[in-house]
Order: sequence, then structure tokens, then C-alpha cells
Amino acid sequence: MSNTVTNERLISLDVLRGFVMFWIMSGEHIFHALAKAAPIPVFVWMSSQLHHTDWDGITFYDMIFPIFLFVAGVSMPYSFEKKMNSAGVKTPMELPSKEKQKIYLSMFKRTCILLFLGCVVNGLLRFDGYDQTRFASVLGRIGLAWFFAGLIYLNFDLRKQLYWFIGILFGYYLVLKLVPVPNFGAGILTPEGSFSSYIDQQFLPGRLHSKVYDPEGLFSTIPAIATALLGMFLGTFLKGKNIFSANEKILIMLASALILIGIGALWHYDFPINKRLWTSSFVCFVGGFSILFFTFFYLIIDVLGFHKWAFPLLLIGSNSILIYMASEGLVNFKHTADFVFGGAISFLPLIWQPVFAAVSVTFIQLVLLYFLYKRKWFLKI
Repeated sequence: MSNTVTNERLISLDVLRGFVMFWIMSGEHIFHALAKAAPIPVFVWMSSQLHHTDWDGITFYDMIFPIFLFVAGVSMPYSFEKKMNSAGVKTPMELPSKEKQKIYLSMFKRTCILLFLGCVVNGLLRFDGYDQTRFASVLGRIGLAWFFAGLIYLNFDLRKQLYWFIGILFGYYLVLKLVPVPNFGAGILTPEGSFSSYIDQQFLPGRLHSKVYDPEGLFSTIPAIATALLGMFLGTFLKGKNIFSANEKILIMLASALILIGIGALWHYDFPINKRLWTSSFVCFVGGFSILFFTFFYLIIDVLGFHKWAFPLLLIGSNSILIYMASEGLVNFKHTADFVFGGAISFLPLIWQPVFAAVSVTFIQLVLLYFLYKRKWFLKI
């Protein structure tokens, strides 16, 4: 194992982004079909992990969104590096005010675009009316959490950034546990009675995802900022002065991951791990697993240099927002896959046809992504 990583751009970031996006775009359907065609324990277990929990608890599928947001946080110190180099400063706090204003405007535009695209994914352009339009979205939460984490990154040193992180987690915990909700009281962490659900009911415009709450609602976006900050801390650590070897960095990341998982697991007994409320225990628990997943890809790809195997994931990660929007409804990949492969698949045993149909969808998606990658066409926001 080499002691330094020479890649200025971490390939593992795009690969990890592609890994989590794979399950959303079509991977889940492959394993659901496999669990029915060949119900051996490993396939059944994997299929069970590709569903959201009903409320409290955690599955792998619950981790996909926060890992994606975590990766956006890791990218932040890298994305601001050129601006710091051109300004001749070592920290973002030292950037001239004019340069910061340009960055703020760029960040604001990016957030607005993500908010709009999130509404498009929700069906905004169907024009079903204000009451039937859902304004909260996955992309919108990514934009908002990234924006506010970016403001913290640009205006506070690392010690104060940590204060923000801790303050957000404990502040959110105290509000949900202590602030009474009309007709329910304080500390009621149910879909109807939580303070986060109450804020969604009172102030979130349009249609809520689940009638009495929205998993990407207003108040629960606040702890999502902490998820982005956690990624930002990791990015800052990796880009810091080269006082640690690659081996030491990996050990530090593993230790940090285990500590966060332990904190989340213990906190769960008082403040349950819950994706829809994005509880503080959820931030810690999934944050630890996010570091573990990143450490695996970082070790294999950026340190050991084994990256050819991950090329399909790199294709997905390089155009992750585009393939997310396309697979969420903008492009009917299933129709195309049936048109190309449906005839051949019909000759297979009936129980295996859904498996190969799902695989064919993934193949069509990868062909599109390869075409875009070779022409260097990327949706950059």
C-alpha cells in the first residue's frame, strides 16, 4: 500500500456516488426480482434491505440519500480549492469579500436550480394545481443542506464548524423532545405528532408526501445540514496537510466511523433512528456508515489503484443527477429495454424473466451514460 494518494481528484467520490445511485436507478429491481426467482437467504436479505422502514429503524435503502448528501459535503473543500488558490489564501475564511459574494451567488443559483429540478421530478410540469404539487424533494433538500453547510464552511474555522455540527444535532433533539405540539404535547415522535410534522403541516406549501408529514420537509432539513457538514469534515481532513500516511488516514476514518455508529446506536434508545424525521441519531449512525463506505472505495481505488472494475459506477456517479431525474420518470427506460430485449427475454423461464428485464433496464441506462461520458457531456449544477 502506498503512503500517499497522488490523485488530486478522488475517483472514489464519483464511484461512491455511483454506487448509491445504482440502487435507485434500477439496482433495487434486480434484487427484488432475484429474491423471487431464487429465494436464497442472501437475496431475500438484500431485497429486504432495499425498502424504506415504516418509521423507526434503519435499512440500507434509508442510507442512500444521506450518503449522497454526505458525498456532496466531501466534495465541498475540493470545489472551493481553486478559488482559494487563485486568491492566494489557505482557508475559505480568508477569501476577499468580493470573491465570497460571487461564491454566495453561485451557491444560491445552484440551490434554486436543484429546488426547481426537484419539483420537476415531483411532477411540477403536469400542472395539477397548487394543492396537488409537492414542493419538497430529494434534490431540494440536497440543495438547501449543501447551501447552508457551505455558508458555515466559508465563514467559520474548523473548531466553530464543529460547534455548528454539535449545536444542530442537539438543538434539533431538544426541540423535538421538549417543544409541545398542539393536541399532542412534547416529545411525540410519530408521523402525526412530531414537531417536524407539525411544521410541515403548517408551513410547507402544496401537497405533503405522506399527508401528515413530508420526509423532505422544512424542519427536518436542518439536521440534514449536519450530514453535509460531516462530509465536509472528511473532505477537509483528506485535503489537509500531509501529516498522515494513507494507512493512518484509513485507520482514523475507520475509528471515526465506529464512534459515530456507536453514538447513533446509543442515542437511538432515547431519540430513535428515523430517516423521515432525520433524527440526530440517524445523522450519526448513517454518517458512520457513510465514512465506512467511502473508506472502502478510497482504499481500493485511490490508495491501491484498482479502479477499472468500478467503471460502470463511475459512469453513474459522473452524471448522477441526470440519471436520477431520468430514472424517476423523465425517461422510460423500461419501454426501451423491452423494445430491444423483450423478445429474447420472453424465451426464458417465466420466473427469471423479471430478473433479466431489470438487468436490461440497467444495461440501457449504462449505454446512455457511457455515450454521455465519452462525449464529456455532464449535467453540472
